[in-house]
Amino acid sequence: MRKGEIYLASLLALFSLYLMYKSTELPIGYISGKGPGGGFWPFWLSVGMLLSCAGIAWNWWRGLSPHSVSNEPVMDAFGWRTVALVGGGVVAFVALIPIISMYGGICLFLIYYLYFLGRHSWLMTLAISITLPITLFFFFEGAMYISMPQGLPFTQPFFDMMYNIIY
Repeated sequence: MRKGEIYLASLLALFSLYLMYKSTELPIGYISGKGPGGGFWPFWLSVGMLLSCAGIAWNWWRGLSPHSVSNEPVMDAFGWRTVALVGGGVVAFVALIPIISMYGGICLFLIYYLYFLGRHSWLMTLAISITLPITLFFFFEGAMYISMPQGLPFTQPFFDMMYNIIY
């Protein structure tokens, strides 16, 4: 546990630095009359993540957290199984995006995650799995004018119906 905590904090700190560097390709400050620049949120969220990593490293060095003084393994068999099941679901979700669209992928991932992994009822699973992608559709496509991947042509009737509601 002790080594795992500092290794992960270090990895996340490096990732934070990379994101901060890439964010500076866009303006990271406030642009008068326009609002925050394109790199504002990524940069400053990365700064927050870097500071959090510094806090974790400080607690690790001082031995203030339970993990920083533990010699237990980072993950047991159940932890590795959970990572494999969730990670496999995320890989399948990403692989399905070009086929069934971003929204269809979200719907199937939520069904997998809520019902099969989370053991929630079908009522709650379907309510969330249908409502969230539709809400995200109206947010991104309707309010933000950002189009997400629409998948293969067989998904077009769904998008036509949803666009008719927006416009």
